Amino acid sequence: MSPPAHEIVVVPPKDETRRQECYNVRIQVFVHEQGFPLDVEIDEFDGTSTHFLLRLVPSLIPIGTIRACSPIGASYYKLSRLAVLKEYRQFKFGRDLVLALHDWVKAETKRIGGLDHAEVIAHSQIPVKSFYAKYGYEPEGGEFDEDGAPHQKMVVRLPLGP
Repeated sequence: MSPPAHEIVVVPPKDETRRQECYNVRIQVFVHEQGFPLDVEIDEFDGTSTHFLLRLVPSLIPIGTIRACSPIGASYYKLSRLAVLKEYRQFKFGRDLVLALHDWVKAETKRIGGLDHAEVIAHSQIPVKSFYAKYGYEPEGGEFDEDGAPHQKMVVRLPLGP
C-alpha cells in the first residue's frame, strides 16, 4: 500500500499555530498512547526549536512531527519529539521526518560555515534504537532514565560535502 499524499512543513519558533499542531500529535502519541506525563512533554526547548510538521494533503490533517534544537553555545543539533500517529506508522513517515530534519540541519550548518560535518544527537527510547541506527546514529555512553523510561544517547555526523 502506498503512502497517502503528504507534505512536511518547516515550522519556525514564531509560528505558534503550526507549533500547536505539532504539540497535538505529540500529546496523542507520548501522553495518550505511551503514558508520559503532559508536564514533561511540552518543555523549555519548544519555544526556541524548529519543528517539522507532516500533514496529509489536501486536507492538511497533522499526522507526524519532529523537533530540532541547538542548545545555546552547542556545536550540535538535537533531534527530539519524533511522533507519528499510530494509524500512519505503516507508511514509514518517521523516515521522512528524520531525513527532512537532517537536510535542514545540513543547510543550517553550511550557512554558519566552517565545519565539514553536522552533528545530531538523539535520546532514543531503547526499543527504537535500531530505527535511528538505520540513519547512521551510533550509541554513545550508557543507558539512562529520561522521563521515567530507559533511553540511549545516539549520535550521527552528517557530512556537509560540496
